[in-house]
Amino acid sequence: MRFVIALGGNAMTSPDGSARPEDQRSAIRQAAGPIVDLVAAGHEVLVTHGNGPQVGNLLVKNELTAAHVPPVPLDWCGAQTQGTIGMLLINALDEILAARDIAKRSAALVSRTLVDPGDAHFIDPTKPIGRYLGQDEAQPLIEQGQHFIEVPDRGWRRVVASPAPVESLDSPAADALMTAGFVVVCSGGGGIPTLKDSDGVYSGAEAVIDKDLTAALIAQQVGADYLVIATDVEAVVADWGTPSARPIGEVTAGQMREIAADQGFASGSMGPKVDAVTAFAESGTGTGVITSLERITAAIEGRAGTRVVRAA
Repeated sequence: MRFVIALGGNAMTSPDGSARPEDQRSAIRQAAGPIVDLVAAGHEVLVTHGNGPQVGNLLVKNELTAAHVPPVPLDWCGAQTQGTIGMLLINALDEILAARDIAKRSAALVSRTLVDPGDAHFIDPTKPIGRYLGQDEAQPLIEQGQHFIEVPDRGWRRVVASPAPVESLDSPAADALMTAGFVVVCSGGGGIPTLKDSDGVYSGAEAVIDKDLTAALIAQQVGADYLVIATDVEAVVADWGTPSARPIGEVTAGQMREIAADQGFASGSMGPKVDAVTAFAESGTGTGVITSLERITAAIEGRAGTRVVRAA
């Protein structure tokens, strides 16, 4: 079978959220083990990942040097972090594959996601990124064209567009590599936001794309049997934080839509994950799963996690 595994930001940092190089190496090596378990069982695997902490670090560098050098645009930030995280992932995967005598190798793609220039989010950017700044810190960035809003009692924070992903442009390369036997790392951070003009010319966009929605898109494009969004909980929980809290097991896409409407899952955490696995199940390609890294195999076998299937 073919799997797309979407690693959350927690899989890229230490438990306390630290994103030092040594923290990232250690966390990524730990994440690689369950992925190799799937490869050892004979499955084809594509890995996608978050990049929030890593892009955040680049934005701080932009802010500290804004008066001296032009800030690096967000598409460049995406490409740079894809390269860095991809390198760490393939190093960890290749090491574990070799240690377990599995005759497979991994490959990482710097990969783009097409977005629509007419997407309403470009007209009204609302996605907050980076840290809060004082007005003096924000002003040089505002003068260079960045959008900031003032949040009372917090400071100034940058907002950008977060358009819907339209197409994973490099999925044909990912598909070919998977067919050739590689474990593929692709579309990290939602993919590099990319525009295409009427002449067919591609260019980067000053935007961020939801990584989970892109994971659902590329899973459809490569014909995955499972989209697994790996997070820090074993399953989606209904009525979280109340005495009636309960994990959601296997449901149809329609049932999950009803549950999501009732629960109002947070847009900054579980909401996009639920949307992604539900959309994937609705596509008819395969089953969407939300679970922890340690429980991926159990979730695939129906013994753990939240599983979203298309109604018969």
